[in-house]
Amino acid sequence: MSIYSQLKAARKTSKKLFAVLVDPDKTDERAAETIAKASAEAGVDFLFVGSSLLMNSSLDSCLQVLKKHCSIPLVLFPGNTMQISDHADAILFLSLISGRNADMLIGKQVLAAPLLKTSSLEVVSTGYMLIDPGHLTSVTYMSNTLPIPHDKNDIAVSTAWAGELLGLKLLYMDAGSGARHTISRSMIEAVSKNVDMPLIVGGGIKTPEKALELCTAGADVIVVGNYIEKDPGIISEIADAIHSFQVS
Repeated sequence: MSIYSQLKAARKTSKKLFAVLVDPDKTDERAAETIAKASAEAGVDFLFVGSSLLMNSSLDSCLQVLKKHCSIPLVLFPGNTMQISDHADAILFLSLISGRNADMLIGKQVLAAPLLKTSSLEVVSTGYMLIDPGHLTSVTYMSNTLPIPHDKNDIAVSTAWAGELLGLKLLYMDAGSGARHTISRSMIEAVSKNVDMPLIVGGGIKTPEKALELCTAGADVIVVGNYIEKDPGIISEIADAIHSFQVS
C-alpha cells in the first residue's frame, strides 16, 4: 500500500499514526541505528528524514542505516532540493502555503521536479503551514516567511482550504523544531473539521500526553523529532499513547 493510501485510510478510520523525525545533520550512524531499532520495537508508522540545512552529505548514509535496521517506511521531509534520495520510499513534496515566499511556494519545486520525475520515490504533494512557535525557529529563518499567528484559527482554516482547493493531498502543520509550545488544540480542531485531507502535526511535542491530546484534537499523524534526539527511550511511550487513541 502506498504511503498516501495509508494516510487516507487512517483518516477515514480515525486511526492515529506516529512519525519519528530524523535529522541527518544531528544523527550519526550509531544514533540512527538506535532510533531505527527503538522505532521498530515501538511500532512507529513512519520515519520522516530531513534537515533545515543539511550541512553535510549524510542523507544517503543515514537512510541506508535506517533501512538496514528496520522496515519502517522512510519518507523524505526535505528542507531544500538537495534532500532527494532514492534510498527513501517517498517524499513529501512541500509547498509552503502559509508564507509569501515564491521560492518556497513553487520555485524550489520547479528545480526538484526533473529529479523527482525520474526517481523511484512516491511523491506526495503536501501543503506546509508554519504556525508561530513562540520564538524564531530554523525553518522560519531559512524559509524567510512569517508563520501564522498561533491564535488566528480563521487564517489557518482559510490557508488549509486554499491548499485543498489547489489539489494538494496532505496538510502538514508545523510549529518547528524545538518550538516552545505546540500548535493549539483549538487550531488543530478547526482545521481538521474543515478539510478532508490527512493532517500531519509536529513541533514542540514533548510528552505522550501532549501527543494524545493533539490526536484527540484531530491530528492524523503526530511527528516528534527534537525530544527523541535527546531521549530515544521516549519513542515507545509516545507510540503507545498515539496508538491507544479511540474515538469517544
